[in-house]
Amino acid sequence: MSDKPFDICERTFQFSVRIVNLCSFLSETPGPARELSKQLIRSGTSIGANVEESRSAQSTADFIHKLEIALKEDRETRYWIRLIFAANIVPENRLQPLLNEINELMNIIAAMIVKSKENKKK
Repeated sequence: MSDKPFDICERTFQFSVRIVNLCSFLSETPGPARELSKQLIRSGTSIGANVEESRSAQSTADFIHKLEIALKEDRETRYWIRLIFAANIVPENRLQPLLNEINELMNIIAAMIVKSKENKKK
């Protein structure tokens, strides 16, 4: 059985905590790492904020819209993490778990969007 939280809100919150910790480390590093941390903190914590906000959506369309924003932030976050690795700022072994999680979150959120769109048609 997986040790990851099933609840998507909790899972994205825990991911945000990991992003905050990474960005704390990056912000103490002079040069590009500090600047990249500013981008990463915005996109990486926005995922959970948008998923959480979707719980109070006023309609199915609003729910889908908020999840689509979360998915866009997922993609941006994945980009920044890949760039941090490619630029040799943080070793791959430290970033791979975050990349794995961001890919899983993208798949889950995308599936939620598809399912919601299907249910909306019914």
